[in-house]
Order: sequence, then structure tokens, then C-alpha cells
Amino acid sequence: MAILITGIPGVGKTTVLKRLADKVGDRASGFITIEIRESGRRIGFDIVTFEGRRGILARKGLSSPHRVGGYGVDIESFDRIAIPAIELASNKILIIDEIGKMELFSRKFREAVITALDSKMPVVAAIMQKSHPFADAIKSRSDCGIIEVTRSNRDRLPERLIKLCGA
Repeated sequence: MAILITGIPGVGKTTVLKRLADKVGDRASGFITIEIRESGRRIGFDIVTFEGRRGILARKGLSSPHRVGGYGVDIESFDRIAIPAIELASNKILIIDEIGKMELFSRKFREAVITALDSKMPVVAAIMQKSHPFADAIKSRSDCGIIEVTRSNRDRLPERLIKLCGA
């Protein structure tokens, strides 16, 4: 069974997933998304795998046909980092941060997510709260449980997620 965490932007979904990965150590595979700041202002997002690979997800001013707000999304960089991190996760806990608007521009990512969810490996993924056809289809799967991250539960969630995914 997969566990999907959702919640409002900034509530701590990425922090929950980082703490989960810290607790399970080398049993974690997948990636997190981190903010990139310059002079205190957010200028973009990078993707970082638990194996130490890193690439650009999005940047302000990046020329791309794929845009979210003021950010251009670098699908090639994302695919180069995210897809292997998902595909190589067998016998580990796959952590995906996140199934969101930027990431869903990638057809390869959508395919890799479905393959992972159809497998027997434990999957813990952050998923966008807003409606989106692909995300809504994932959220409606009978083999996916959904937990909303709130300020009051986020500190306890890593331990709960470990128990839920049998780690």
C-alpha cells in the first residue's frame, strides 16, 4: 500500500519526508524537492536524491514551455535525476517529494509513479492537494491511503509512516 501525504503549501510535507528518510537510513530511496534561495528570496527548486544526486527542477527566469507561476520547469534535468531514483528503489522505501504540478509535466515521471504504485514496494509520496486529473486518479486508488499534514501532526508523522509502511 502507498501512503500519500498532502497539505497546504509550507505546512511541512518535505520536512516530514526528510525525517522519514533520516529514520530509515539506507532503506530510503527516491528524492525530495528543496527551495533554492538567493538573498533571502526563493528563486527556484532543486531535486535531490537520497543517493546524493542533484538537479534543477525549476528556476525563475528559466526559458521553458513548462511554467508554474514565474518558474520555468526543467523537465530534462528532472527526468535525469528523478526517474532513476524511482526505478532503482526496489527493496527500499520509495519516497517521492512530490507528485505536484511541476513534476507532472513529465510523462516519464507519471509512468514511473504508476509503475511504483503497481509494485509491491512501500511508497510514501507527497501529493498536491489541489485538483489535477493525474493526481486525482492517484488519490482515488484503493491501494493508496491519504494523510493530511498539519502543523499539529507533522512532528509525529515520520514514526507513523514507518509503522504504516512496515519498515
